[in-house]
Amino acid sequence: MKSWLILCFCLLTLPAWAEKPIGSTFNIEQTVVKVPVADDLSVEDIRDSMQSKASELNMKFVAHQPVWQELKARGIDSGVLEIFQFCNPGDAKKMVDFNPIFAAYMPCRIALVEDKDHKMWLMMINLDMLINSTPLPPEQKAIAERINSTLNTILRAAAEGDF
Repeated sequence: MKSWLILCFCLLTLPAWAEKPIGSTFNIEQTVVKVPVADDLSVEDIRDSMQSKASELNMKFVAHQPVWQELKARGIDSGVLEIFQFCNPGDAKKMVDFNPIFAAYMPCRIALVEDKDHKMWLMMINLDMLINSTPLPPEQKAIAERINSTLNTILRAAAEGDF
């Protein structure tokens, strides 16, 4: 009888258990830098500004994925979603030589996203989190900090339409 009561209790409280995540969780918003784009900028303005600033800062523009255009071609209506990828090959080699795991973070990405309210945002991974929580020798730390600074400069310039 006692086991029957325990089973009933478990079944009745199962929905409450199912709602709680297993293991530790974190706020995913903390993993990205998210900057609003000035309202008067077009997608082309943002793209041109980003590429111009990257070139000025010696960060190679290596790829562009206009995801929303592919969705549109498939008949799927979506807001703007574009991924821009940048790399400094010399720095990339030094980081991968130190630890091949860094290749998983390459190339560096900046996303242009239009939200449900039609507001555009630029986002990138929060490299401060990684830099501050990863023990790095001075040379690799300097590279990571320089890349982070460069990407933040590109992101913020594009958000304001700065060439």
